[in-house]
Amino acid sequence: MLVNMDAVLLPAKKEHYGVGLFNAVNLEMTNAIMDAAEELKAPVIMGTAEILLGAADLKEVAAMVKARAEDSDIPVVLHFDHGLSFEKCIEAMRAGFTSIMYDCSTASYEENVDRVAQMVKIAHAIGVTVEGELGHVGDNDGAGKLEKPSDYYTDPAVAADFVKRTQVDALAIAVGNAHGDYKFPPKLDFERISEIAEAVDVPLVLHGGSGLSDEDFREAIKRGIAKINIFTDISKAQVKGMQEGINAGINNAFDLTEYEVKAVRNVVEEKMRLFSSIGKA
Repeated sequence: MLVNMDAVLLPAKKEHYGVGLFNAVNLEMTNAIMDAAEELKAPVIMGTAEILLGAADLKEVAAMVKARAEDSDIPVVLHFDHGLSFEKCIEAMRAGFTSIMYDCSTASYEENVDRVAQMVKIAHAIGVTVEGELGHVGDNDGAGKLEKPSDYYTDPAVAADFVKRTQVDALAIAVGNAHGDYKFPPKLDFERISEIAEAVDVPLVLHGGSGLSDEDFREAIKRGIAKINIFTDISKAQVKGMQEGINAGINNAFDLTEYEVKAVRNVVEEKMRLFSSIGKA
């Protein structure tokens, strides 16, 4: 069943477990994620990000996810992650997304507040939840790489002001995490997570989950993280599954699907167990 973010993150925040966001840019990923969630009776957040729209557009992703979610008895959030433009966020809501992230984190603080608050008013009017970002989660590679990441960490006091003024439903924070593959083991600022969790009353989000250690995840959830974003790990798993099929002598795309779905599903199940979301649906 399709739900918005509140339906899965408020219980997670209260009971101290995590819910995974797994971006699904093709049908193989969609089926693998849903198969895992249904088998483990775990709530799940699925969708795409603006940067991933070259693989499948908003309507295509919405159709794939809704086809599985509407026939399922587990709660499924259809989430548009890292929406960078007002227009794309509106397009996502019109396509049927039940939750959006409006990422204005690279703008000035006041502009971030004003733009996100405006989006929240629009989204809440139609029952859609909104995630904002405060501080800035950079990339391990590329244009988003930060020279001194700690300069962009989320300040707990500012977070409280941001949540109060925007009325966001969830807050993505910067605490040493980054998107993509980590070149060196990350060092998360767990004390900062605790301080932010005490300062705000909304669920906290950890972006850049792929590549963190199991202990990182457990401690982050213990400290107040309720939503964890995973894409790189399942993307790499799909390629690995495809290669395993080829190595096994498969020479057509149809028969490779089984290998791809299995590989992605294994990673999703592993994360759901690690996040302690099994049986929470």
